[in-house]
Amino acid sequence: MVAGRSFNGVIGTLTMTATFVGGAFINGTAEAVYTSGSGLLWAQAPFGLAISLLIGGVFFAKKMRSAGFTTLFDPFQRKFGRLMCVLLYVPSVLSEIFYSSTILAALGTTISVILGLDLRLSILISTSVAVLYTLLGGLYSVAYTDVLQLIFIFAGLWLCIPFAMTHQAVASITEDTSWLGQWDDRLAGVWVDLTLMMALGSPAIQPYIQRVLAARSAHEARLFSIFGCFGCLLLAAPPVLIGAIGASTDWNQTALRVPPVNDTDKIAPLVIQHLTPTAVSAVGLGTVSAAVMSSVDSSILGAASVFGRNIYKGILRRKASEREVVWLVRVSVVIIGACAALVALTSHTIIGLWYLSSELVYVILLPQVVCVLFVRFSNTYGSLAGFTVGLILRIAAGEPLLNMAPFVWYPYYSDDMGQLFPFRTLAMLASLVTMVIISGMFHVGFHRGLLPTKLDVFQCYRNECDLTASKKDMTLFCLKYNKSCDMELTSTSNEVIGVDTHKNV
Repeated sequence: MVAGRSFNGVIGTLTMTATFVGGAFINGTAEAVYTSGSGLLWAQAPFGLAISLLIGGVFFAKKMRSAGFTTLFDPFQRKFGRLMCVLLYVPSVLSEIFYSSTILAALGTTISVILGLDLRLSILISTSVAVLYTLLGGLYSVAYTDVLQLIFIFAGLWLCIPFAMTHQAVASITEDTSWLGQWDDRLAGVWVDLTLMMALGSPAIQPYIQRVLAARSAHEARLFSIFGCFGCLLLAAPPVLIGAIGASTDWNQTALRVPPVNDTDKIAPLVIQHLTPTAVSAVGLGTVSAAVMSSVDSSILGAASVFGRNIYKGILRRKASEREVVWLVRVSVVIIGACAALVALTSHTIIGLWYLSSELVYVILLPQVVCVLFVRFSNTYGSLAGFTVGLILRIAAGEPLLNMAPFVWYPYYSDDMGQLFPFRTLAMLASLVTMVIISGMFHVGFHRGLLPTKLDVFQCYRNECDLTASKKDMTLFCLKYNKSCDMELTSTSNEVIGVDTHKNV
């Protein structure tokens, strides 16, 4: 799961970058830049992810690695208990399935365009390959293939750019600036919402934390994220240029004959196919394939690792052997990969699913990660309340991709444009504030005796109150017999261990 905590600076940085620079990163960014009315202005994902890696490196990476966790859910399980671990795993695994499906759909569209294969067959083949080598080597195979894949991505995309830009059907991208996008004041709230979602979400996803925890030291874990930030920015340039080239192309002069208005999700492979020589387009296909594999394996392994360690061994079968857990993780890899392929086969937009997967992390998981790491008095009561508030506020806004109509119309709602208020950020902040307030109320209530311990249904403070009473008894004993004692309180039972410092007893 963490590759023996053996990643050095080079391997860690490359696999961290490759995890985020995937098929959705390339095809989704190109789609956003190409789409009329959207453009570079609305391609927040690559730049937001770079900022997110920087934030993760500065505030989260060192804290997580120093604690010696194995998964993102270890602190949840220790502090919030089994119930919240299960509840929080649901949006996490759904997020990974949606994200993996966007990546598989990106490869499927690429192969179907360039090689003429059936889209469904393309998706199933790519899923099978990613699942197979993830099964064989775990995080080791994922990380070291990431290194090769990142090299292919960088070299292959930059190889395609000059040929595409110099094609006779392509106008100068400096003359036709429609790909830059147009600002609409009515959409300011939506733009801020999506930008914040991309810029703050990464520290709450398992694939990111998995690489942080695989570092040899906390210092190197921090460097992975910071250098990965610059890697994302560097690799954002090619898909942006591909989208700009597509928007500046007179498609009537190509074999396609008509602009791909209804196939905007395929703009990257279409540019590679129709605007570059055959040999170069073959390299471009390999590039996008590498990008897909570098992210889908990380996502699937991350979700499977959490299920094996925190759900199966941590809750369902606590006496399970390491061998049993490893085999369960392998089975989970197959199941999660199959679910991602199923979603990819039925979806019609790459960037839409990408945003949906990010929303689950941003609204529900980010407040939980912040509180479990930085709010010392956070507890299960606050966690459950924050989870509920965030989920309700997000569902209330509706979701067109899932055909969910809104039942709460936030300010500036428009019938033709939908929710224009930054409701995702509102739901995230409401969840965070709720967690802090409710946790604080129960913390003060139980510590000061305002609430009886019998009301502590999640047993957050019951053992602690018993230990406090036992500690008082031991202190009186030490004073009575004039002993110098240090007392250690075990967290797993109501025992107090008195250590006589003079006799080392």
